Amino acid sequence: MLYKEIHIGKFIKEMVDENEVSMERICNFLNKDEQFIENVYQSKSIDTDLLLRWSKLLEYDFFRLYSSHLILYAPPSAVNKNQKKSDKIPYFRKNIYTQEIKDFIMKRILSGEMTYGEVIKEYSIPKSTLHRWIQKNNDNTNG
Repeated sequence: MLYKEIHIGKFIKEMVDENEVSMERICNFLNKDEQFIENVYQSKSIDTDLLLRWSKLLEYDFFRLYSSHLILYAPPSAVNKNQKKSDKIPYFRKNIYTQEIKDFIMKRILSGEMTYGEVIKEYSIPKSTLHRWIQKNNDNTNG
């Protein structure tokens, strides 16, 4: 899965097809007509409230696609380190990598698509973190 370009409508359509959810069920759940649903499938982006409803209907966290994009493509150096954290909105640490992210990175390394250095530079993943993933991968394949 490529996290760089997200076309949310295509991802939604894939999940609908994979789960074999009927158009009638979708229309009833979202309280929308078939044309609206077809338009969603063609949309590169949609309203977050609607995306939340799709996530509930299909039991899949579509927001994680965007979180993964941020982890991979928003380098930590671009974040103001002195930025005051708000007490009113939750703060999430950027350096928490999901298993999907780890698998994505490891696949790129193991396939020869990227070198360790390229991964570290492109995704701003600390060298020690990457080596830990590689060691775990080696332990799993040898053990």
